[in-house]
Amino acid sequence: MPDTDDCKRAFTATAMPGGMAHGIPGKSSSLQSVIFPSLQPLHPRIPGAAPRLRVPALLAIRILLLLVFFAGCSTPVGVKRVDPDVVHRELTGNVLSRGELSGQTQIVLNRNELSELFRKTPAEAIAKLHAKYAAGHGHSDELCALAEASFRYAEQSGDRSYYLASALYAYAFLFPENSSDSPNPYDRRLRLACDLYNRGITSAFASADRTTVDLKSGPFPLPFGWLDVQFDRSNLLWNHRILFRFVPVAELEVVGLRNRYRWPGIGAPLSASTIPPPSNIQQQDLVAPNIRVPVTAVLRLEQPRAQLKRDSLNAVLDLYDASGPELVKIDGHEVPLEVETTASLAAMLAESPIWETELRGFLRSIVRTKLQSQLATFRPYRPGRIPVVFVHGTASSPGRWAEMLNELENDPTIRSHFQFWFFTYDTGNPIPYSAGLLRSSLSNALKTFDPEGKDSALQKMVVIGHSQGGLLTKMTAIDSGDKFWNRVSKTPIEQLNLQPRTRQILQQSLFFSPLPFVRTLIFIATPHRGSYIAAWRVSHLLSRLIRLPTDILYSVSDLILQNQGDMPLASLQNVPTSIHNMTPGNPFIKTLSSIPIAPGVEFHSIIAVRGSGPVESGSDGVVSFQSAHLPAATSEFVVRSGHSTQAHQQTILQVRRILLQQLERH
Repeated sequence: MPDTDDCKRAFTATAMPGGMAHGIPGKSSSLQSVIFPSLQPLHPRIPGAAPRLRVPALLAIRILLLLVFFAGCSTPVGVKRVDPDVVHRELTGNVLSRGELSGQTQIVLNRNELSELFRKTPAEAIAKLHAKYAAGHGHSDELCALAEASFRYAEQSGDRSYYLASALYAYAFLFPENSSDSPNPYDRRLRLACDLYNRGITSAFASADRTTVDLKSGPFPLPFGWLDVQFDRSNLLWNHRILFRFVPVAELEVVGLRNRYRWPGIGAPLSASTIPPPSNIQQQDLVAPNIRVPVTAVLRLEQPRAQLKRDSLNAVLDLYDASGPELVKIDGHEVPLEVETTASLAAMLAESPIWETELRGFLRSIVRTKLQSQLATFRPYRPGRIPVVFVHGTASSPGRWAEMLNELENDPTIRSHFQFWFFTYDTGNPIPYSAGLLRSSLSNALKTFDPEGKDSALQKMVVIGHSQGGLLTKMTAIDSGDKFWNRVSKTPIEQLNLQPRTRQILQQSLFFSPLPFVRTLIFIATPHRGSYIAAWRVSHLLSRLIRLPTDILYSVSDLILQNQGDMPLASLQNVPTSIHNMTPGNPFIKTLSSIPIAPGVEFHSIIAVRGSGPVESGSDGVVSFQSAHLPAATSEFVVRSGHSTQAHQQTILQVRRILLQQLERH
């Protein structure tokens, strides 16, 4: 093939008059005269001479010569400069990211002369490549290509047997019998094979309507044979519950949470619903009844590469939940499980009735005949991990902590040292009554989980309260003496004639001592001196709609009827609601603000202030800075946001900072 300089010299020589044309010295015909006949001198036709070619024929010859000339001077292989993003997409694209086969798989098809066949009849091309591997002529390259090509064909045809085949090929690529055949950790196909394996499982075991995944034993067809799957149904037992309705999280779009976390690894991440246990067991473990559990399905094969050379294969289907091990052993190697908690959290909250109960829990209390635990968790109790208890505010619910929970639970250090509990209550009730329920719930939880007091982590509890919840939080770590009782009566409670139940409720709701296991408090937008909104007339009109619990009404009636001379001001009409309690100047809020937090208990303030004006004169729209400010706080941080600041990124970062500091100290 002539190089560029040779072409230039040839063109120059043929174009110069009197020069060398076609390598024949002395000839004056030039390429210019061939290409541009209009530049030829006009010669009269000589009589008797041979007739000249007709113009069309001569033009065709000249065009042909021109094409031959330039064909001889061009190169069949070359490069051209393009945007590096184009090259990157070409190198990294695959069936999952672009819907097209990756470059590596196309190479395998090309060198096996299967590219054209795959375009026309993919199943036949896959069968030929599988036959080559089964005959012992294939290696890791063929396995990865088979995995991707099978998934592509399954997507096009809907044939589920190819999804399952894709998962098996990918597993064999990832976990060969000979460790020397393991994929290089820098090989792009390593992550592709993991994703094909994970997606292949969810699609192969999908239900008829493809909304859930059916985990079960049985024979499953393959394009080249059958796979016998063994699934132990004891895998469906979780914390006294039964797991069912497995939803593939890869098909869920998360709305309402800032970040979506997925820990990469092996296995198909799913979200499982649960059938709750009997109520007595449920109260003991505190796990919410409508919980959704993040789980991971793993399909295991012994000697996968050898099995793929047969038409009858065997596998075991295992199930792991997110509260269990983060690593699983495969062929003696510890491999991380693919886990996603964010989608399960969002799915659970989307199906939960808590949003409907927020306002209802403020306006109308649920009638109770006895005190009961109102703590709830999303995971079973885990010994050795410090409890972090979230207490929501007025007309709110535990769902408002979702953003913070999503961030904290996906922080590896915090997740491995803390566990998260949630307290829910009817926010229209008198605050000291709700505080008594919180304290009772925490104490009962410790008796249930650690009756012998061996778990030191339970003695380092962190309680976080937002708005009204911050007032309940403070009342876990104060010594009130008889300050609250003196607002009710000057007669000591021991001297009054009361029913045992009444005495218990009054003791629990009006006499507070520090809970010894509460070590850290975090106040978020808390009205320590009341909320100016609570003082609005419309707020007090709204409070008239609040129905107080039977416990309170019964206790007040018993107190008045049996002790009329000692209770001159008491009446059912004078029982305060939380609105009254939070009104600035109310006896309750004045008394609570005057009581210091117990020595040895750290407390931190996160205060929300709207706008960019001076902090000291600002507010969050509900609580003023001056009401939320505590001069003796261990730390104080101001967030520029509205009252619902518990989902603000800076608030979450401050909570994270405090938890990590506590971890360092203890």
